[in-house]
Amino acid sequence: MFIARHRYLVTQKVRGLSFHLLHRSHSTRPLAMATTPNDPGLVTPESDGPSKSAAKKEAKRLEKEAKLAAKHLKQATNTPAGEKKAKADKEKKEQEPAFVNTTPKGEKKDMSQPMASGYNPIAVESAWYDWWEAQGFFKPQTTENGETKPEGVFVVPMPPPNVTGSLHIGHALTIAIQDCLIRWNRMLGKTTLFVPGFDHAGISTQSVVEKRLYKAEGKTRHDLGREVFLGKVMDYQARITNQLRRLGGSCDWDRVAFTMSPLNTTLSNLEVDQKQLSGRTLLNVPGYDAKEKFEFGVITSFAYQIEGSDERIVVATTRPETMLGDTAIAVHQDDDRYKHLHGKFAIHPFLNRRLPIIVDEKVDKEFGTGAVKITPAHDPNDYEVGVCHGLEFINILNDDGTFNENAGEEFKGMKRFHARREDLGLFVETKDNAMQIPICSKSGDIIEPVLKPQWWVNCQPLAAEAIKRTRAGELSIGPKQSEADWYRWLENIQDWCISRQLWWGHRCPAYFVQIEGEVIDRNDGKNWVVDEDVLDTWFSSGLWPFSILGWPEKTVDFSQYYPASILETGWDILFFWVARMVLMGIYLTGQMPFSEVLCHAMIRDAHGRKMSKSLGNVIDPIDVIHGLPLEQLHQKLYEGNLDEKEILKAIAGQKKDFPKGIPECGTDGLRFALCAYSGGGRDINLEILRVEGYRKFCNKIFNATKFAMLKLDDSFLARDICEVLGFTLLLKPTGNESLVERWILHKLNIAATQINTQLQERNFMAATTSAHNFWLYELCDVYIEAMKPLTDASVPVQTRRSAQQTLYTCLDHGLRLLHPFMPFVTEELWQRLPRRPTDPTPSIMIASYPINDPDFISSEEEKDFDVVLSAVRAARSLAASYNLQSNIQLFVHSQTGKEIDLFRSQTQAMITLIKGCSAVNVIEDVKTLPAGCGSAVINSTTTVHVLVKGLVDLDAEIAKCDKKLTLARLNLEKIMKIVSQPDYAETVPSVVQISNDEKKKTFETECVTLEQSREMFAKLANS
Repeated sequence: MFIARHRYLVTQKVRGLSFHLLHRSHSTRPLAMATTPNDPGLVTPESDGPSKSAAKKEAKRLEKEAKLAAKHLKQATNTPAGEKKAKADKEKKEQEPAFVNTTPKGEKKDMSQPMASGYNPIAVESAWYDWWEAQGFFKPQTTENGETKPEGVFVVPMPPPNVTGSLHIGHALTIAIQDCLIRWNRMLGKTTLFVPGFDHAGISTQSVVEKRLYKAEGKTRHDLGREVFLGKVMDYQARITNQLRRLGGSCDWDRVAFTMSPLNTTLSNLEVDQKQLSGRTLLNVPGYDAKEKFEFGVITSFAYQIEGSDERIVVATTRPETMLGDTAIAVHQDDDRYKHLHGKFAIHPFLNRRLPIIVDEKVDKEFGTGAVKITPAHDPNDYEVGVCHGLEFINILNDDGTFNENAGEEFKGMKRFHARREDLGLFVETKDNAMQIPICSKSGDIIEPVLKPQWWVNCQPLAAEAIKRTRAGELSIGPKQSEADWYRWLENIQDWCISRQLWWGHRCPAYFVQIEGEVIDRNDGKNWVVDEDVLDTWFSSGLWPFSILGWPEKTVDFSQYYPASILETGWDILFFWVARMVLMGIYLTGQMPFSEVLCHAMIRDAHGRKMSKSLGNVIDPIDVIHGLPLEQLHQKLYEGNLDEKEILKAIAGQKKDFPKGIPECGTDGLRFALCAYSGGGRDINLEILRVEGYRKFCNKIFNATKFAMLKLDDSFLARDICEVLGFTLLLKPTGNESLVERWILHKLNIAATQINTQLQERNFMAATTSAHNFWLYELCDVYIEAMKPLTDASVPVQTRRSAQQTLYTCLDHGLRLLHPFMPFVTEELWQRLPRRPTDPTPSIMIASYPINDPDFISSEEEKDFDVVLSAVRAARSLAASYNLQSNIQLFVHSQTGKEIDLFRSQTQAMITLIKGCSAVNVIEDVKTLPAGCGSAVINSTTTVHVLVKGLVDLDAEIAKCDKKLTLARLNLEKIMKIVSQPDYAETVPSVVQISNDEKKKTFETECVTLEQSREMFAKLANS
């Protein structure tokens, strides 16, 4: 039992067959198969404080990265020859000095200097993170008496990345989503906590470090010793810390946790990949000379001599070297070929061992010769047969993959696959045999089953409780596909082997051996056993959501922030990790460790392939943020554990996928792109060019804000808002705004409502789309352009001030809407905005998030201005089709007085929104329309016309009119056929009837307009 100082899940240690990685002497990593333990009990661990980060080196590191990124930017500049503008831009860029962050660490960036000429993500994203952290913005915001805020609590335990690794783009997706939720909830006024940490990742970490150690120093972990080796592992933590900070994760670093902190080989079969072979295949094996290849995918037959007889029995196997551990031969009881041998013995030729010939119904008579060698200590199926028939279990292998003394003197010390090549004098034949080879998913080694005593957990009762509570609504799992996976896995859960024969990991606690009939003093230490094994990394990580808050002590953090609000992770570890946290959380704390599980997609490359170092498609998010030339991308391959052949393959892959290297995209562009990809699917095919596209979106926001700031004069804020317009702290509209102002405020409110709903639904793709559309297509493309006449010096001051106030509100709220996705550029621009006298908020990250506000709703004004925009778009389309770029004469004809008044009130806005437009004329009688106009229909009552007389080929325009008229008449005939059905009025819903009636009127108007246009062009052609 697990007792003493560290208290864990109590299990039973039993002898079971374990899959072991038997390979090179400098690395040992085993894997275990399930057997059935007795009932478990549960107890709790103790906890120490979090590990320290490399904060002192951060400023120097960031400055170095900024210089390097600027250098990369300069190197990556590649403009086409012969284009004067492009060449001039290149020369200008080369003359720009590399950006160096001069803001002292933790201090606020100086915003008094003029805005830069263009958007530079490295410059924009500098200094803010250190300032946020120094100001304490990442810490939970509580009330004056230290209680959580009444608005609610939102807690996210960060899935801890492997301590020795480097974050890849999948980790960046995790941080982008989690930090988006944290920042959004923080701005909603809640008490938020984002706990960072690292996972010791036992097998993966030990494998990586051992390979690097051997490659760099030619040493094994045994050369260093346990303590020195463990110290080597910890040297890798600072790199990940820097990556997490660079990605903008607003974590409380004072609470950083580590799964190897004192809690306050064997692998499981979940860690095995199966390599499929169709037949005879020669493979390299880790731990052997790279030139050596061994035969797999064949079945070998050899003969055993029957005791006291000249007869031999031929057996077939895919692993002939294991015959040294054979303890029986099995045949099927109904196989007539061997009935005369039932109960007899064969003789092992090397070990003088008698092998009983047993009968077992599990034997397949059709496979091989129908006689099967039984090696109970080295095969999972043979293990069961051995238990059933009481056979001897003989382990013939050392942990380094060589044979031990049980294999006999001839083979002692020989490597297992070298023995496969030995001529034993028993050979009969080999045949191709389709098969699977078990490969360690962590280290790539070929796995060998070996008997080892292991610790096990009986999971069935815990899983039943988890299912019950999930169905009762204590836990929600999304998307729905993952929820179905959750139930299917828990309902078929197996026993869990939690011990590993490693150095790196939590040591299994000491246990006390009680001998029946003896009275033993527990204080003398003689019967205490210190287990050399460590706990499965998933066992240690299973304690994560409550151990990071001080459990098992009743800490303030534990009482305030447990259970967590959400656990966001990849769907591929729903069972490895999430289920274990739920099982242990329920048992050890009595509660679900979190109320929601959100499974994000797995990132693949643009071709849909899984990210793989050997393919060269693994992407470091820092390389996307700063950009990296192709040559430096190649160079990074040599920093890992790839062999030369794999490096050459990866270089070829990089040349294909990143022919110009990785462009500089910045953190904000990367985060926004990753969220935009997250629509609930299982896979994301990531294209770097799309990420670069969102970098350009950042540029658009930067330039639009810079331009808009020019519209806010020095007297704008203090005097005009408070004294002239009388705006309140809630920034309500006055009711005196122009049509376009009410339209944009309505659109702003729609965006705020949609984004809040979409984030609540965890639909990040839709949320980013809503934010992107508001900024690009409504604020930048429409309002910032349409307001230009409203801020002209000739307009009344109140009109100008109102337009400025609306612009300020849109910029302020629009940046807040974007902040959870793009923290850096939004802070940079928001700090540039003048502050309202009554608003002391120091940072956008703790500003209030825009929500639905009824005072911003202007539904009728939205409809009216949308009609105006329809006319604008139609006019632009007409101008483009006629290649008109200047002096555009626009005529708008409407049949209703309301629309006539609407268009006449918006002529200045339309002229501004239509590039090259010199006049907009609103006409009531179509007869007043001048000859020689191209036309387009807006709706059943409105048409727009552009004067093209003398600018176009009249015969071509007549042909265009004929083509469009034919299509319009076909559409009209279709709708007429529908509405003319005998039972149409009684059977078709009224909403559909109204829609069809509007379509009918529009098609009729279109036909009339096209007929008039054709007639007009024909007259001009004949005149």
